[in-house]
Amino acid sequence: MGKYPIAEDELMTPGHLACQGCGATQAMRYALKALGQKTIVVMPACCWSVIDGPFPHTSLKVPIFHTAFETAGSVASGVKAGLEMRGDSETTVLAWAGDGGTFDIGLQALSGAAERNEDIVYCCYDNEAYMNTGIQRSSATPPGAWTTTTPRGDRKRRPKKKIIEILAAHGIPYIATASVAYPNDLIAKFQKAKGIRGTKFIHVFAPCPTGWKSAPELTVKLARLAVESRLFPLLEVENGHYKLNKDIPQKPVREYLSLQGRFSDMTEEEIQRLERDIDEFWQSLLIKENSGGLLPGITS
Repeated sequence: MGKYPIAEDELMTPGHLACQGCGATQAMRYALKALGQKTIVVMPACCWSVIDGPFPHTSLKVPIFHTAFETAGSVASGVKAGLEMRGDSETTVLAWAGDGGTFDIGLQALSGAAERNEDIVYCCYDNEAYMNTGIQRSSATPPGAWTTTTPRGDRKRRPKKKIIEILAAHGIPYIATASVAYPNDLIAKFQKAKGIRGTKFIHVFAPCPTGWKSAPELTVKLARLAVESRLFPLLEVENGHYKLNKDIPQKPVREYLSLQGRFSDMTEEEIQRLERDIDEFWQSLLIKENSGGLLPGITS
């Protein structure tokens, strides 16, 4: 990745309401640099519906459609249909939702849009919990993590939902993961998605200092460590074909865990289990990449 030029124009202003060190703000800034001025953002309830600012103010220089928690996929589909009826084939519709509004509450609308192969870009900025409403557990919360609904002695045990595999099962033309620690890669993937017709899904890793109990200045480092430890691999799935983007020497996951208070209660046994899970997941991705992908894609 990285063959696309990065625009100098800023479509996000500094007058937003994000917490210090918020990874989701970096993700939005890079995404809009990639997609450009002719973009409409559909935003369900999430951190960003607050970050954007109180009505009638906004920190974005593109139109925003605020909508209900569960409806990002369906509203984005409707906005795109309206643009097409007006003869507008140039404006990109970007559904922008957190992990709660993607993995959980909004999954039905996203699945419907993907099944119809709606011509939208859907981005999930993943901070691994319902951060906007009080750091509650979501199905994107990793095992061993503290949240306000997984107190000491009762932390999450189940693995993180495999959202990439779920979307790949829909046969959409483009899926990618990205991290705010690799802006060139992130921007290139959004620009690539813009040029593809059909449903595009981009899963962005966006650390949250408030919910992760980490220092704000460590946001980019944590996002990089997640990739380097293979906890969050950077990849693409194009028409069913898997491709890993960063095959870098693996770092132990322990440094990543140690910089976040949410993992402070993890036992040695739990850390070793996580390491095994990471290795097994990486091997499964290599198998998919080497086999050319397991699922057929949609061409349009």
